[in-house]
Amino acid sequence: MGAIELILIRHGESAGNVAATHAQRSGAEVIDVGLRDPDVPLSDAGVQQARALGRWLANLPPDQHPDSVWCSPYRRARQTAELTTMQDPGTPQDIRLDERLRDRELGILDLLTSTGVEARFPEEARRRSWLGKFAYRPPGGESWADVALRLRSVLRDLDEEEDGKRVAIVCHDAVILLIRYVCERLDEQELLDIAASTSVRNASITRLVRPGGVGRWSMESFNAVDHLSSGGAPVTEHAGDEDHVHPR
Repeated sequence: MGAIELILIRHGESAGNVAATHAQRSGAEVIDVGLRDPDVPLSDAGVQQARALGRWLANLPPDQHPDSVWCSPYRRARQTAELTTMQDPGTPQDIRLDERLRDRELGILDLLTSTGVEARFPEEARRRSWLGKFAYRPPGGESWADVALRLRSVLRDLDEEEDGKRVAIVCHDAVILLIRYVCERLDEQELLDIAASTSVRNASITRLVRPGGVGRWSMESFNAVDHLSSGGAPVTEHAGDEDHVHPR
């Protein structure tokens, strides 16, 4: 037996999301955020989103509340989890941080836009184009396949410790897509098709269910943001792992 529901939450809009989108649109090579990736905080809009998410959770029936919260250690994810649970007394306040839920490591391409990668590391741009998003590993960084491997590990631990429970996981866009890949047993092309057609929105909710606690998960909902609109928070969309941009 294991967990029966995963409530996957992308962190609220971050200062890095805003800086990265500005850099991409202006054609800059480098994202001017001034912080390490793990230290990037939420933007003002991201704070509003996390609070709206918490209010929405607080209004759920008691039997639909998460029984536990697991979270990426990155600041933007921690802030989202903390602000959300503060608004919802029905959700446990004890947040479990797990480094395996961190965002994808980009190595030497960290903080570069797609323009920057082409200008500064043209050979890496060609390698990435040849190998594809799933297999390409930048020097010092991770491929999507690498991230999937660490997620398989954390999901095994989660099943052992959260038998029969609903678990909220606050993390990052690529991590949400790759949890779907593992739990729904997607193949590489199915995953890439989803990634190409959909950007995981900030503070969105994706729900995977498995009533018996064993076997393949089913997707109940994906990338839902109605709780933001109804809660008076902005809906924002920043593609995190589309190009080699770190603040996701």
